[in-house]
Amino acid sequence: MSDLHFGVTLPQIKRTWAEARDAALEFDRLGFDSVWVCDHVQGVPIPTLPIFEAWSELAAVAALTERVQLGTLVTPPFLRNPGVFAKQVATVDHVSNGRTIVGLGSGWFQPEFEGYGLPFPPIGQRMQALEEAIQVLKGLWTEERFDFQGRHYTVKDAPCEPKPVRRPPILIGGGGEKVLMGIVARHADMWNNMAVVQHQLAHKIDVLRRRCDAEGRDFSTLEISQQCTIVTSETEDEAKAALEKAKKIYGGHMGAQLEEHGIWGTPARVIDGIERHRALGCTGFVIEFFGRDTRVPARLFAEKVIPALRSA
Repeated sequence: MSDLHFGVTLPQIKRTWAEARDAALEFDRLGFDSVWVCDHVQGVPIPTLPIFEAWSELAAVAALTERVQLGTLVTPPFLRNPGVFAKQVATVDHVSNGRTIVGLGSGWFQPEFEGYGLPFPPIGQRMQALEEAIQVLKGLWTEERFDFQGRHYTVKDAPCEPKPVRRPPILIGGGGEKVLMGIVARHADMWNNMAVVQHQLAHKIDVLRRRCDAEGRDFSTLEISQQCTIVTSETEDEAKAALEKAKKIYGGHMGAQLEEHGIWGTPARVIDGIERHRALGCTGFVIEFFGRDTRVPARLFAEKVIPALRSA
């Protein structure tokens, strides 16, 4: 099952750089396909929580690792000027020798925008800005000089040198069916379903398939991925106890309907959970492992889950 892609989130909130560094090196060694960070400038949901800036962390990790791809889940418009952001990504892509994935979304955590004096217009305008930002990024990465005049962004005869090693894949995260999925169908290489609506994955995929048809997009060219918490232990009792802790800690975002629709349990049960998602057309997973030291469940997953799935 070589089509399966397993990504894992890096320590970022209330963690030291040493913890983030050591986790990144271990995930790279264990054979995970990618590592991810969230793109927030304040802690979520409490703004005073310490949090590393996303692309600075990824740049450092890029220099230390050898094979994992590096992405954000997700970078919103108005947090970064897309022209400058294109340069940031191109630089990290060179540091990593072509391993960046650019995860984009509409943004939602209004306090960080207001706190830093950044615009946070209504969702419709954020969606417009998201689509414009994608056009700016792709234009700067692929054309010698690029011009763009939009409602929210303007680029004038701008170069972006050096170009990325490869044109970084664009991932769009979110569940909006009316507007966002149209942007996915027109522009994205990957779509990621948020953990909070993991239980709606089958419905979301069906809607996205119809949007691709309407846009003339071959649905099979789009990679489907799921943001998810994975709680795993050697025994069922240990996994169940960890699950109860995870539901309390994560609450309604990463822990929404985790027991009923999430991926948890012994390695054998986790394999079944991944297969259930794969049967719906989901082949990518951006995993938040539950545990104070996430390297522990990640090792169990890498030793017992990944080999079983890829040898089947």
